[in-house]
Amino acid sequence: MRAIEIAEYGGPEVLKVIEAPDLVPEAGHVLIDVAVSGIQSLDTYLRRGQWQDFFPTTPPYIPGMEAAGVVTAVGEGVDPGWVGRKVVASVQNGYATQAVADVGAVIPVPEGLGLPEAMALLHDGSTAAGLLEVTPVKAGETALVQPAAGGLGTVLVQLLATAGARVIGVARGAEKLALVKDLGADVAVDYTEPDWTTQVGVVDVAFDGVSGSLGQAAFSTVRDGGRYSNYGNASASDEGVSPERGITVRGIDQLSDLRGGYRPRAEHVFELAAAGTIRAVIGRTYPLDQVAEAHRAVEAREVLGKALLIP
Repeated sequence: MRAIEIAEYGGPEVLKVIEAPDLVPEAGHVLIDVAVSGIQSLDTYLRRGQWQDFFPTTPPYIPGMEAAGVVTAVGEGVDPGWVGRKVVASVQNGYATQAVADVGAVIPVPEGLGLPEAMALLHDGSTAAGLLEVTPVKAGETALVQPAAGGLGTVLVQLLATAGARVIGVARGAEKLALVKDLGADVAVDYTEPDWTTQVGVVDVAFDGVSGSLGQAAFSTVRDGGRYSNYGNASASDEGVSPERGITVRGIDQLSDLRGGYRPRAEHVFELAAAGTIRAVIGRTYPLDQVAEAHRAVEAREVLGKALLIP
């Protein structure tokens, strides 16, 4: 099979195409002929050697945590009825033409939803739904989302709008702002404008996947006694209540806590997408040999919605 290997931590240039032995599913697993792989921001952090406390990796390894395609073989103890089914799955080697997945991590793609769309929604949809479980938002409350035009942000905006929240999406540039509004945000604000927090006003809850100075600015918009959900900073792991303003804070530790329930959340999001309630936003697709460019684009926040890899 063809695959991408990371032999050492570093920039996008460390992503190399290799020929690797074909995979064989062990007991309890299935073999997937990969049609499309998801590219996550997390993949870029791990490539640089970051976030090791939460997601340990050791080079050399094949990156990629999600893949979609057709099941071509099953291991011992797995129902052979899986063979031939279109599926998405959480995997450990998604940047390849083949992937092996625990059958418990495999989700059939429902009618009315394509493989690329399901791939775009697997991780980001499940995570967005999980963030809303940890930090619920009621109808009529005001919620800030940043970045609102990325893979996770586009789903979060739609789920919040569907729930009846007043949504403020924060992004950069006219194209991204137009997308955020099209997805259901009531207000779209450009964070490069010096008065952007004034435009936002006061919110009940902020979902922050950026951190740094932008995260601090987002935090400043949260009302006293409000909620702040940070899922974009490996150092923001402390959870509890901000004592000076009574703000409930959730840090990146929540992502680890969400791993166990990702399947039912993803299935729920798939149902919403198949019914037309929400939609997948696929910004760009890349062939396997352009994976370095894909990582550069994701890191530069050039991609609207989800970036996908076509092995």
